[in-house]
Amino acid sequence: MTLRALIFDVDGTLANTERDGHRPAFNAAFAEEGLAWHWDETFYGTLLDVTGGKERIRYYAEHFDPATRARPDFEDLLQRVHRLKTRNYQRLLGAGAIPLRADIGQLICDARTEGLRLAIASSSTPENVAGLLQANLGPKADSWFEVIASGDIVAAKKPAPDIYLWTLKALDLPARDCLAVEDSAHGLAASQAAGIPTVVTVSDYTLNDNFDGARMVLAPAERISLEQLRLWHATMGPL
Repeated sequence: MTLRALIFDVDGTLANTERDGHRPAFNAAFAEEGLAWHWDETFYGTLLDVTGGKERIRYYAEHFDPATRARPDFEDLLQRVHRLKTRNYQRLLGAGAIPLRADIGQLICDARTEGLRLAIASSSTPENVAGLLQANLGPKADSWFEVIASGDIVAAKKPAPDIYLWTLKALDLPARDCLAVEDSAHGLAASQAAGIPTVVTVSDYTLNDNFDGARMVLAPAERISLEQLRLWHATMGPL
């Protein structure tokens, strides 16, 4: 089998965006809307079982603030909060507050230099994905990725396989010729269901996730290299 493409998750995989970016951006948006909500680092980790920012807002209101959920303008409120959160996240990116994980930037650059195709499969919004790449790798770095499948491009978010199936179709590649790089059990479930062999690089929030079925699991302190991935893929047995 030949490794032809790397497909990256974003949040937690490319950078610690959940802890250092989305969480403070949400909190700032709540304050701007006059909501007495605050998600600390520990609590936010529990919310990551809910995939998607809008879905997370709705879940929190339903379970922790039913009075706000019952507001007749709740759906409009949700959209406003999410827009504010996205704006705040972009400001954090512009300030250099969300760096890529140490080895991931090098992996992306090496893969590009050696002619591997690059793709993104993420629930994050397109502007957040592009902003993260541009802030860390250069103003045109998002163009390095042949496919950026993100946001609401599919109806069902991870752990459903839809985002990966969409990406494979856009790449016009069989799953066995790709590697997915994920950080969470939800992401692994999605890539596995799409038939894509998957490397997991564990993040701070996913230390206790179950990664059964991953072809390789790297602890937060372990580095990931293209040479390592090529060797592993070349010797990989049947899926």
